[in-house]
Amino acid sequence: MRVLLGESYYLRFDPKLLRAMQPFPPLGTLYAASVLRQRGHDVALFDAMLEPDEQGWDDALGRERPDVAVLFEDNFNYLSKMCLLRMREAAFTMIGMAVRRGIPTIVCGSDATDNAARYLDRGAEIVIAGEGEATLAELLDRRAGSSSVTQETLEAVAGIAFRGPDGTVISTGGRPNLRDLDALPFPARDLVDLERYRRAWSRHGRFSMNVSTTRGCPFHCNWCAKPIWGQRYAVRSPANVVAELVELRDTYRPDHVSFVDDIFGLRPGWVRTFAETLRERDVALPFKCLSRADLLLRPDEIEALRDAGCETVWMGAESGSQAVLDAMDKGTKVEQIAEAAARLRAAGIRVGFFLQFGYPGERSADIEATRRLVRTAVPDDIGISVSYPLPGTPFHDRVAADLGERRNWVDSNDLAMLYRGPYSTRFYRRLHGVVHKEYRLRRAATLPGTRRPGVRGWLGRTRDVLTLPLDRFALAAMERLERGRAERSDERDPARELGT
Repeated sequence: MRVLLGESYYLRFDPKLLRAMQPFPPLGTLYAASVLRQRGHDVALFDAMLEPDEQGWDDALGRERPDVAVLFEDNFNYLSKMCLLRMREAAFTMIGMAVRRGIPTIVCGSDATDNAARYLDRGAEIVIAGEGEATLAELLDRRAGSSSVTQETLEAVAGIAFRGPDGTVISTGGRPNLRDLDALPFPARDLVDLERYRRAWSRHGRFSMNVSTTRGCPFHCNWCAKPIWGQRYAVRSPANVVAELVELRDTYRPDHVSFVDDIFGLRPGWVRTFAETLRERDVALPFKCLSRADLLLRPDEIEALRDAGCETVWMGAESGSQAVLDAMDKGTKVEQIAEAAARLRAAGIRVGFFLQFGYPGERSADIEATRRLVRTAVPDDIGISVSYPLPGTPFHDRVAADLGERRNWVDSNDLAMLYRGPYSTRFYRRLHGVVHKEYRLRRAATLPGTRRPGVRGWLGRTRDVLTLPLDRFALAAMERLERGRAERSDERDPARELGT
């Protein structure tokens, strides 16, 4: 069959990440493309990432004239898991464009998995739940071998949702996740204009490409949505990953690799074998990855990362308050975060902290503990968010009664409190600014080598120095006011207390 694959994450619709300009091709979509090619289908790609708007999709529909249009979201992009409203609107627009051309449309992704009826209402013929590649391949194989697709045919395909003749949504249940990831062909990167990405990265002085070594996460953080892989975890062999890196080096010449796994090198000994295989194949590509503090403290883990060429590790630190970490079911200790950061730095590896404010029951002491962690651990970078309730998580269930009509952010910098949290959206947005200013000024003072050169950098630092005192004062005033209101109204909702 002639298939047009696309996805609906447009960098231009996300101002914060547009400014950062560190784009990657849609890896999940490219895996789907390679699987379909392997099955003999004729595949074209619409890559939304660097496009100005949805018109390019409509142009591709007219140019390619596919038998089927497929919106296969990049499940390795964490923002797809967050289901941003602007990207959902783009997906709806793209479905409408295909419908107007009479092209049947299939959708696969986190938001569609959680909200199948919405996508079917907008004209999608079928929604794929979960991982996607095997389900999509089976659907297209059945279409290719039949003059029509009947309800009976669809009901035989596991892992989809569609509307029956009476308008009800019919779900065919789940499909087991792929276990042998080495059996997958490498992503179909030849379908992407990678020189366009290289130009976008030129402002950073190097070109980075994305790679996945795993699927899923076995840990139980109760705010983490897992609509695609659930609680299952699968990993590629070090030899298979290194073979892909050899292909990248020889074909596309990246300067850097970003591993997009939720947890890199979870299995004991995996990173050490990876490092040794890289040396045997004469591959040297600096990389960044994500990990957990407790895993980094395993014997030889950080040394193995260093030997493999790791340049930066991002940790899901989340909070400097042990009470908050315990309430999240994080399974880590504050002391482990600080120790892992110190060990990484001693090994010459940069460390970033993902931080999260606004968890139910958070108090000013918990917020201060997180600010103190940033001051004492001195990470090389930080990313700040607020607790984000997504369907299927214990956290979502806990705060469901406090959710309003709006359930998603518009873009990645929204920072809206979607439930009645400890403090207001306005407070957390102010806190976001204060913590970042404190961090930038402390980094500049303690690590002179991190100073940004040029007039623009000095102007930014001067602005931080002048505005931080007022921001701190405003933040403290807001905290007193909002806490006072809560105490006067005697709100003691158990769902807002830590650990309940």
